[in-house]
Amino acid sequence: MGAERSIARAAFAKINLDLRVLGVRPDGYHELRTTFQSVALVDALTFTSTPGPFRIVCDDPACPTDERNLVWRAAKLVWGAARRRGSPRDVTVTIAKRIPMQAGLGGGSSDAAAAIAALSSLWRVRLGRRRMYRLAQSLGADVPYFLEGGTMLGLARGDRLSRLPDRRRAWVVIVVPRFGVSTPQAFAWWDEQARAGQAGRAGRAGQALIANDLQTVVARRHPIVRALVDALRRQGAFQASLSGSGSAVFGLFRTRAAALRAARALRRAGPRRLVVVTRTLGRRECRELAAK
Repeated sequence: MGAERSIARAAFAKINLDLRVLGVRPDGYHELRTTFQSVALVDALTFTSTPGPFRIVCDDPACPTDERNLVWRAAKLVWGAARRRGSPRDVTVTIAKRIPMQAGLGGGSSDAAAAIAALSSLWRVRLGRRRMYRLAQSLGADVPYFLEGGTMLGLARGDRLSRLPDRRRAWVVIVVPRFGVSTPQAFAWWDEQARAGQAGRAGRAGQALIANDLQTVVARRHPIVRALVDALRRQGAFQASLSGSGSAVFGLFRTRAAALRAARALRRAGPRRLVVVTRTLGRRECRELAAK
């Protein structure tokens, strides 16, 4: 391997400014229309050349460090793209986990995108932009988004991306309840509602502020979601919603002071919840900060 090399990457969380479920596709996935937005809540990943089997170390014991982790699967893809035999080796990935899991914030997908970029550099694999996108797409529908970040429109499974003008900076209060929601579970609930003839209408009539079609079905099982969205609006958020399939909800604020006031109120109301104050990021910021 030669001298030890190390590459650091910041993997950014996202929120969904809106999310519409348009139906079920022939391939079994759901047809979506969503607006992704990067936020400055990050996992810090370090990729270090070390002799021996490929290894992941994480400071969150709930985070898998085997092949269930998308970083591991990303490593296998990049290793294969390098035409190397056997399993990935000679790298240790250290993850400082700050993005909550099963919260609809894309932490695992963002980590995977960071891994594709870092490992292709560490293993000196020349991946064009198109091939990198295809590798990301094979890992998950929202992984390609994290190769770029900022404000983007996602169609099809969420993986057909179009750049949008970056939204004006907003301060974000993210509240994560004490439970997670898996993406397959949330969409199964949506399917159940669709079979009852209610999907697409539920929660919208008389409630135009609901921008996420999964919010109603998740809140039906977890009423705290609706309560938190309402609390954020009472605290002055100009938009509040479930992010992705949840369980995290977010509120957007014009100023940092307003966001901090709202966060303090929400912590007092439920001291065991995770409440984070952050801000939105544009594409250029994502590119600059990810490489630091």
